[in-house]
Amino acid sequence: MAQRYGGKYSPQGPASGPDLHDPRSVPPHRRPDARHPEEGRPFWIVAAALPFLLGAFGEGPFALARALGAFALIAGAAWTIREGLRAEFAYVARSSAKRPAFPRKILGSVAYGLGLALGAQAPELGVIGAAGIGAIGTVVSLVAFGLDPLKDKGMDGVDEFQQERVARVVKEGEAYLTEMRKAITPSGERVLITRVEQFATTARDLFRAVEEDPGDLAQARRYMTVYLEGARDATIKFADLWRNTRDHKARDDYAALLDDLEANFTARTRKMLEDGREGLEIEIDVLRDRLAREGVVPTTREN
Repeated sequence: MAQRYGGKYSPQGPASGPDLHDPRSVPPHRRPDARHPEEGRPFWIVAAALPFLLGAFGEGPFALARALGAFALIAGAAWTIREGLRAEFAYVARSSAKRPAFPRKILGSVAYGLGLALGAQAPELGVIGAAGIGAIGTVVSLVAFGLDPLKDKGMDGVDEFQQERVARVVKEGEAYLTEMRKAITPSGERVLITRVEQFATTARDLFRAVEEDPGDLAQARRYMTVYLEGARDATIKFADLWRNTRDHKARDDYAALLDDLEANFTARTRKMLEDGREGLEIEIDVLRDRLAREGVVPTTREN
């Protein structure tokens, strides 16, 4: 019997998933090209720090080292914040997840403040003035990008050992999907590239179902490892063959393989969700029988 794990953050919506053939119906975080909406903003932090480089020359070695150090700190802060945004996006995309092990956005904001403080070269500012500028920069960065997730979500009642096993298998499956996409993209066949992305979305539906109920890993592991590895190998072989021969029969066979894979993954996911609902209904019936034996009957409200 399937058992749903997780706490108050576990989804309670209908079992039927989105129409995978309609990109508009797929949640943004599940699309193959999904990314944090603010992921590109740290670039402008680096762009704004370019004056440190432009003013670094002609003022002596101490000023040069100071300006270069400030720019390096700010550029490193921007990269760290961007990685923090990506980690946050992955955290939000899951109904149950551990907090990021490394608070990248917070540490990136601190590094940004240090870079501003180091780059504040005006003599009249002094150490206190430079520290004030750095503190303001840190606060502004935290307000702009927010804090990292600081606690786990949806992990109440979850077997941590099972969750770690699921995480390893999901990571392996995601690696296969990434390799499939890298292999098919150089072919230039937009239809097949879209089909691979569509299949990746279907596979991720299965990943999310297993993450929500780690007890289903035994049923789904073959899909997430063996079948995806075979799909990866078939994609690489097809891409090589298509590049050399433009064999349209091989193209049709590969498209049919993707159709079969997607149908099987969809059926597996639906079966797991249906088993979960059936198990919940059985538990409710057992609870009702137990309450009836105890002489507890539900009360009804009169209109």
